[in-house]
Amino acid sequence: QVQVEESGGGLVQAGGSLNISCTASGNIFNTVVMGWYRQAPGQPRDLVASITSEGSTNYADSVKGRFTVSRGNALNTVYLQMMSLKPEDTAVYYCHSRVYVESAGRYIALEVWGQGTPVTVSS
Repeated sequence: QVQVEESGGGLVQAGGSLNISCTASGNIFNTVVMGWYRQAPGQPRDLVASITSEGSTNYADSVKGRFTVSRGNALNTVYLQMMSLKPEDTAVYYCHSRVYVESAGRYIALEVWGQGTPVTVSS
């Protein structure tokens, strides 16, 4: 079983900065990619940023130049540094991880989501 736990988030004024982090734990053989999605009320859940085990990153156009995604040395931890925050960044931020786990001699791919952490940017 694999779990993903987020930390950080909260309330910040426009123009401010905030960091959130996420750790995946469990019987993980390999973590392929970790990243962050966000969902505002009434909106779909969209990719914010992701990073592969090789360090390749992908960002939504709306956050390029303001947000930075990185991984910890253990590769099962992902960080999102958010700068120059705008009110439109307000959303629940969800950590996502694509991992391989070993089960009965086979490797199975899993998509795992965290519970979400709210980020509110006041104007």
